[in-house]
Amino acid sequence: MPITSRQHITRKPFLQRPLHVAYMALFLIYWVYSAITTPDLLNWATENLLTLSLLICLVAFYNIFRFSDTSYTFIFLFLLLHVYGSQYQYPDAPVGEWLKQQFNLNRNHYDRMVHFGFGLLLSYPMHDVLVRGLKVKRSLSYLLPIEFVLSLGALYELIEWAVADLLYKGNEQAMDFLGMQGDIWDAQKDIALGLLGSMITMSIVFLLHNRKKRL
Repeated sequence: MPITSRQHITRKPFLQRPLHVAYMALFLIYWVYSAITTPDLLNWATENLLTLSLLICLVAFYNIFRFSDTSYTFIFLFLLLHVYGSQYQYPDAPVGEWLKQQFNLNRNHYDRMVHFGFGLLLSYPMHDVLVRGLKVKRSLSYLLPIEFVLSLGALYELIEWAVADLLYKGNEQAMDFLGMQGDIWDAQKDIALGLLGSMITMSIVFLLHNRKKRL
């Protein structure tokens, strides 16, 4: 899918955008399925508070600010990654267990994959908002998503710690919610992976934009 430029953004109603309808339908079907099949509904609900908040924002602002199809694709993929992790609990995600066995890893790294995906997949939608919505300078539009990912990654770790301490009282279930798996540097590594993913995406966007200008 090519990166969508400003002139390609259309204002058709939601029901006249088949791609958007398909993304919403597929996500809601899987979201409900994950809630029904999860072994820990409380953990699922806690993990999906931010998911629900993002969905509400996307729906509420759909007719005010329309993301590009590229951005909606990245958001859809990230939400699927996150919901899959919440369905099984991140430390027990089957994909992570398969990778652990195949590569003889010392832990389930699915949570690290999602943190990397946060930076990799959500930086472009942030760039989309900055360029088309807020009309910031191009130079800042490449830098600010990286800053946002770094800040949001740190904020998420703080919220995660607060929930684990207040809701789960720091017990064993709190450790499962945090997904540390015995790594005392888990939070720092998660933030670093999100930062790396964001830097990769914004570097690619920068190079593609400069290449387009030279053509």
